[in-house]
Formats: sequence, structure tokens, C-alpha cells
Amino acid sequence: MSGESSRVIGLISDTHGLLRPDVHTALAGVELILHAGDVGGDDILDELQLIAPVHAVYGNTDPPGDPRLNESIEMTFGGVRVHVSHGHEVGSPTPAKLLARYDADVIVYGHTHKQLLTNAEGRWVVNPGAAGPRRFDLMPSVARMMIRGREVEIEIINLAP
Repeated sequence: MSGESSRVIGLISDTHGLLRPDVHTALAGVELILHAGDVGGDDILDELQLIAPVHAVYGNTDPPGDPRLNESIEMTFGGVRVHVSHGHEVGSPTPAKLLARYDADVIVYGHTHKQLLTNAEGRWVVNPGAAGPRRFDLMPSVARMMIRGREVEIEIINLAP
């Protein structure tokens, strides 16, 4: 592992037009932010850009045609392939459905607003939780993903309610 640099990536989803101030602290120092949909407008993307470059996908509540949003994102960091989509495209998203649909090493999704971090046979499925308005009595959150070579570490970070 010596000589390999670490990549630190912020994961966020379901902002629904609200970016909590502590997102800036939680994602400080990341080199890139991946937003898994239900953004809620360009103002959110503009504010996230103050932290790091942002790549975002459409969620089921985002209006179609926004040139800043993609249907999905496929990126490779070192030897790790990452897929980002909102998750609604598989109906009610579960790790099993997402692992069957996408062959990436890390699958990032949103939609359910529920934090989830699971590893299945060396592949990660992560929902950073909803960072926007609090719904369903769930704690708002984001995640930080560190990639070093083929090793992946993901931490969910709770935000102030």
C-alpha cells in the first residue's frame, strides 16, 4: 500500500432543497461530492460546490431536463468502481436489488432516507441517509468514503436534527 494515495469522497442524498450548515463541517476536506438525487434545485449544488466539485443524479422529485443532473454516475477511483443512482429505478431499493442490477464495487443510492451501509462479498452498498428536511423520524446524515487502492472505508456522519 505504500505510495498509494487516499481519495476522500463525500456522499450525500435527499437534500430536497435544504442544505444543513453542518454539511460543510461533515464534508470538509473531501475532494469530490457525489449526490444521490432528490437535490431540490441548483442552489443546493452551488452551495455544495463551495466544499468540493459535485456530481449529482436525478431523484424522483427532481424536475427532468436539469443539465447538472445525470441519470446515473459511473466513476473509477484507483481500482474501485463506484455507481451512483437514486435507487427509485429499482422500485423499493434494497441491497439485493441494487447488487443484482449494478456490478460496481460501491453502489451509492438514496430515496429511502434511511442510512445503510452493507458489504456483500466485498461489494459495498451505501445510502448516506437524507441530508435535507427531517422526515420519517430519521436522523439527517451524510457519509465520507475513503478509497486507498482497492480498500474502501465508509463512515456515516449524523447531522444536527
